[in-house]
Amino acid sequence: MSEYRFTVLDVIAEPYAVAPQLTAKLRLDTGVGQRVHAAVLRCQIRIEPQLRRYEPAEQEGLRGQFGEPERWAETVRPFQWMQCSATVPGFTGGTDVDLPMPCTYDLDVVGSRYLHALADGAVPLSFLFSGTVFTRGTSGFAVEQIPWSCEARHRMPVTVWREMMDTYYPNSGWVRAGSDVLTRLAGYRDEHGLTSWDETFQKLLGPAS
Repeated sequence: MSEYRFTVLDVIAEPYAVAPQLTAKLRLDTGVGQRVHAAVLRCQIRIEPQLRRYEPAEQEGLRGQFGEPERWAETVRPFQWMQCSATVPGFTGGTDVDLPMPCTYDLDVVGSRYLHALADGAVPLSFLFSGTVFTRGTSGFAVEQIPWSCEARHRMPVTVWREMMDTYYPNSGWVRAGSDVLTRLAGYRDEHGLTSWDETFQKLLGPAS
């Protein structure tokens, strides 16, 4: 069996996707110069928050996720961000692959909530690969599995994620609410003659501030 090796060369913000998307630029090597007819690649991407430092403002933003900073030695652990896949065309020896990473700005999603709280620096990512590789065999072709032991790490600048979200949600964010809450918010907005949701939220937050 081939010894598949993966390297994450870069992660970029995709400017022309239908929905928010990052793209991981991968390098795939077979290690033996083998001819590959095609491959179906699967990847689990995890965030490893314990591998970076946090400024006081970031600690405050992450309090709801990890608890009080005094407990972070126990509560800050790696978590899954997403699963994604890609089809790799034929190659010999090695090739470069674009891995689409569809994203969301839903702050109910753990990954989005974490990234939203970061001001600067890099996000430590771990890529866990698996999949199926179709190679030349004695009777036409052979099938090999990519083992889960194939991993790669990458430190993605926070600015890459923010650049992507600013492209799709310029100067704004996205919050999901239940239909009953939206109905009450709309009623409050109409009752007070407010012209935008920003005005509505600011008026509601005024007393709390």
